[in-house]
Amino acid sequence: MDEQTWHRRTEVPLMIAGFAYLVAFSWRVIADLQGPQRVAADLIILITWAMFIGDYLVRLLLAKQRWIWFRTHLLALVFALIPVLRLVRLLRVLTKLPGMKPTRGALLRTQIIVYGAGASVLLVFVASLAVLEAERHAPDADITTFGIALWWSCVTVTTTGFGDYTPVTVAGRVIGVGLMLGGVALAGVITATLASWVVERGTRNNDAEEPATRAQVRELMARIDELSSRLPGDGAGGAGGQTGTAPPGPSSPSDQR
Repeated sequence: MDEQTWHRRTEVPLMIAGFAYLVAFSWRVIADLQGPQRVAADLIILITWAMFIGDYLVRLLLAKQRWIWFRTHLLALVFALIPVLRLVRLLRVLTKLPGMKPTRGALLRTQIIVYGAGASVLLVFVASLAVLEAERHAPDADITTFGIALWWSCVTVTTTGFGDYTPVTVAGRVIGVGLMLGGVALAGVITATLASWVVERGTRNNDAEEPATRAQVRELMARIDELSSRLPGDGAGGAGGQTGTAPPGPSSPSDQR
């Protein structure tokens, strides 16, 4: 079995495992589980996380060129370390709506917007759970409920920072820094995508001023070569059917007598 076959066969089970991971983590944090229920939630989290780490290691071992595969599949490593990010891939359905035939640029922008919005929602939700777990039982903590944690995540990811709720633990502040950086990155990507869409809309009726891409130039040259190959060549009888004998010159005066 090669790496691609393994990936195709395990993609759906791992997607389900990612959903189970998120549900178990949410259940443990929001309900503040104790006793056997917390043990059950922790067991689900550990099993699903082990599945993601094992899947990544198996794919790495099955790869023909492991170092190249490692460098070109850094996103797979991120999915293994942060399993809930796999759920963002479920949004792929929204980028392939029936009846739509977008261009490559439009399809790319649609994917960026859909994935960016989904990642933003997931980032806020997971950060709320993480900061609540880190802050809930800390002395002098004011982030003690999921509602407050969700509010804090929303104002932090947008870099608004009202300051009405602040983390007091080191883990909570690290989560806050990651949330701010993630929010700025996602906002930049979505803003750039919208700007690209506005520019395309503005130049849609000005095709004469739009520069040609290299692919378009290569396609044009290929068509020129194809048309040139279909033209009749210069054969022996071409160019007026001359055979190489010099045409007769004007007669001399003696011949005219």
